Amino acid sequence: MLRGRLLPQESVLEQQLTPIFVDQRNGGEFGSNLAAVLAGLSLYLLFDLKAALWWLAGIVCLNGLAFLAIVYTPRFGLGTWGRFWLQLAIFTSAGVGWGILPLLALQDGQVMAVLFVTTVIAVHCAASYAAASAIVPLFTGFLLPATLPLTLAALMSGEGVLLVTGLVMSIFILCMLLFALQSQRNSVRSIELGFENLELVSQLRAESEALRLARQEAEQANRDKSRFLAAASHDLRQPLHALGLFLEALSRTALEGRQREILENAVAVSSSARHMLNTLLDYSRLEAGVIEPRACNFRVQTLFSKLEKEMGPQADRKQLVYRCRDTSLAAHADPALVELILRNLISNAIRYTDQGGLLIGCRRRANALFLEVWDSGVGIEPGEQAAVFHEFYQVGNPERDRRKGLGLGLAIVKGLCAAMGMQLELFSRPGRGTMFRLIVPAATGGIVVEPMARPVPLHSFKNLHVLVVDDDEAVRQAMAELLGSWGCVCLVAESVEQALAVCGQLPQLLLLDYRLRDQQTGGDVMAALRNRFGSLPPTLIITGDTAPDRLREAQATGAILVHKPVDVHRLHEVMRQAIQNEVSP
Repeated sequence: MLRGRLLPQESVLEQQLTPIFVDQRNGGEFGSNLAAVLAGLSLYLLFDLKAALWWLAGIVCLNGLAFLAIVYTPRFGLGTWGRFWLQLAIFTSAGVGWGILPLLALQDGQVMAVLFVTTVIAVHCAASYAAASAIVPLFTGFLLPATLPLTLAALMSGEGVLLVTGLVMSIFILCMLLFALQSQRNSVRSIELGFENLELVSQLRAESEALRLARQEAEQANRDKSRFLAAASHDLRQPLHALGLFLEALSRTALEGRQREILENAVAVSSSARHMLNTLLDYSRLEAGVIEPRACNFRVQTLFSKLEKEMGPQADRKQLVYRCRDTSLAAHADPALVELILRNLISNAIRYTDQGGLLIGCRRRANALFLEVWDSGVGIEPGEQAAVFHEFYQVGNPERDRRKGLGLGLAIVKGLCAAMGMQLELFSRPGRGTMFRLIVPAATGGIVVEPMARPVPLHSFKNLHVLVVDDDEAVRQAMAELLGSWGCVCLVAESVEQALAVCGQLPQLLLLDYRLRDQQTGGDVMAALRNRFGSLPPTLIITGDTAPDRLREAQATGAILVHKPVDVHRLHEVMRQAIQNEVSP
């Protein structure tokens, strides 16, 4: 009954008892002894109450025993309730001791002594309230034995002064009990709130740890995904690169009509595979952070015309109407990256439109241009409009039809927009179509027109000494065949050591794979040749790596970076520019 109504739960009681024990061990009994000495000596000296000295001796002994019990309690391993009963005994015995003092004064018949003792006891009760009011049974254990004897005796005396004293003490007892009950409620609530806060903190820590582990797992999964894609992309690029070179070499031989048709089909399939791998490459370049926008003023119509020439035939094959509104507006941005964004948007529009067509246009709003791609395709549900910008997410392609791409186009668009600080807006109605709007800055100055490079015939590399280093034998053979058909003198090697062995003099051009066997890289080949000859010729690193860290490493070599599988005309143009501009790392 005592535990259920007057006492809090054991955990709360433990928190309440601890400061009481600490206070008593740190000299709390000294204050009680001091009060007893002052009261006892005052009664003896002022009122000649000799019994007060015997009372003083008893109180001091009682407090001494209480102090010893407090000090040696830890040796007995008392639990919470054992410590409570010990404290109740200490407080009750102290209350009984103080309750005897006014009876001694009453027995001697000295009213002034009674009033003095009453004041001392009231002060001592107030001090006990400060120490133990948070636990009502402890405070009551002192209050009632210390005050009830005086109160009852005063009320029963019939004398005016003592009767008033008894009434005042009755009110005092009642008020102190009410205050103690309220104090205990406040104390219990405060401690319970502390426990709740500790529990919340523990839960928060646990949740934070779980989130940290989940984030680590997600980051590790993302790194594993990137490594897997990079490894798969590299392993696919090597044979596709060699295949493209062999197909180009084959196209230069005498073929019959049917053979030429089969070759064209093979080239188309190879180009399709190269396009998908280049999509992965664009995404990896974004992850690697090696895309650096180079803004300039350019005419939007030039870009529109180029894209229409490239993408129009794809729309024609699906019997879609491809419309592009002519414009005289000019933009200030990186034209190559804007072209890549529009190409992805137009490709998506063609891919997801089965009837009707698409419209590409440009409008000016203040200091910005709205480049818009409209289609009459399937549209995008509102709930999917944010998800379409996630990598590998595709609308309506659960069977992963490769003709619908990899689901990276809009992820690349989003990344390119972020890299250039541009805004992309999406408006769509399911079943009616979609509109993407790219907002680019309008040009404020003149248009810089670059001079057109004169086409160079493919045999312009006659007697050009080229060193090819690649650890894939098929790639080495294909490169030697292709470069030989261009008139080059081709040296091939698969490692740093072989490269040094075949080079009697510094070649005029280096074509290097980046990742070689035995942890060697194209950068190691460059360092070895520079160490032997003191300088390097124009250098191309032709790599199948798409891992972000590998791309950054290759970029740091200073060589021209070309990615496998490379289009032969693109390779020829890059080689020509490198030699013409003497681009040496």
